[in-house]
Amino acid sequence: MSTSTLVACDLDRTLIYSKNALWLTGADKDAPSLIVAEVYDGAPLSYMTRAAEELLFSVKSAATFVPVTTRTQAQYERVQLPGPVPEFAVTSNGGVLLHNGVPDAAWHTELSAKMAAACAPLESIEAHLSNPEFAPWILRLRRAEDLFVYAIIDRESMPDSFVAELHQVCADAGWSVSIQGRKLYCVPLPINKTDTLAEVARRTGSDTVIAAGDSLLDQGMLQSADLAFRPLHGELHDAGYLASHLRLTSVRGVLAGEEILRSILAELA
Repeated sequence: MSTSTLVACDLDRTLIYSKNALWLTGADKDAPSLIVAEVYDGAPLSYMTRAAEELLFSVKSAATFVPVTTRTQAQYERVQLPGPVPEFAVTSNGGVLLHNGVPDAAWHTELSAKMAAACAPLESIEAHLSNPEFAPWILRLRRAEDLFVYAIIDRESMPDSFVAELHQVCADAGWSVSIQGRKLYCVPLPINKTDTLAEVARRTGSDTVIAAGDSLLDQGMLQSADLAFRPLHGELHDAGYLASHLRLTSVRGVLAGEEILRSILAELA
C-alpha cells in the first residue's frame, strides 16, 4: 500500500478518549503516558497515548489521513491531532466536507437537495423530541450545523419503548437514530460518513480505503472500506458487528486507539 491509500478514522472513542472512556484497568504506575488531544473551557477533555501520537505521525506520512467525525466543525476544530492538519476532514457525520479547513459549498448544495427530496424537515424531528413527556431523559436538545439534532440524555431514565418509537418515527421520516454514551443523535439518511468519504476518495484518487470506528454511525463507512478496524467497545461492539474484512482490537479504551493505529501502520508498511 502507498499514499494512494486513504485512512479514515472516527475520533471519539476510536482515536481520542475522554477520561471516562480511558478504561485503564491496571495499576496506576503501569498506565500509559497520555497526551491531551482536546481542551474545552480551558481544561483537558480528550486524550490519546503518547505512543498513539507517534504512530499517527507515521500514518500521516504513509497515507492520506482523513478524520471522520459526528462532531460539528467547531467541535472538530478543538481537537489537536499530531502532525500536519489534514487536507480533507469529514465533520457533522458527513454533513460538512472540509477542504483545507473550509466547508465545501458544492457538497453542501448536493446534500441539501437530497434531504429536501427524501427527508422530513429537521423541525419535525426537533418537535418530536421536544415533547414534555420526554423531559425526564431528554435533558438538552441541540442542532448541529442546522443539519441534524442531538440530545444529551439520562440513559438510565430513557425507556426502551421510547427508543423503539423514535426509531420508527425517524425511519418514516428518512432519518436514522444512534445512541452513543450520553448523546442521542437523529440524522437524515443522506447525511452519512460513507458517501462523504467516498467523495474524498474520488478527489484524492485513492484506490484503497482503510477505516476505523466504534459507533453505528460508522458502520457504513467500515462496510465500504477495503479493510476496517473497530475497538472492543462502543455501539458496534455491543451490536456484535462483524465482517470478513473487519479486525477487532484485543483491548478496549485508549489502548485500543493505539492498537488500531499500530495495525494500520503495519498494513501501510
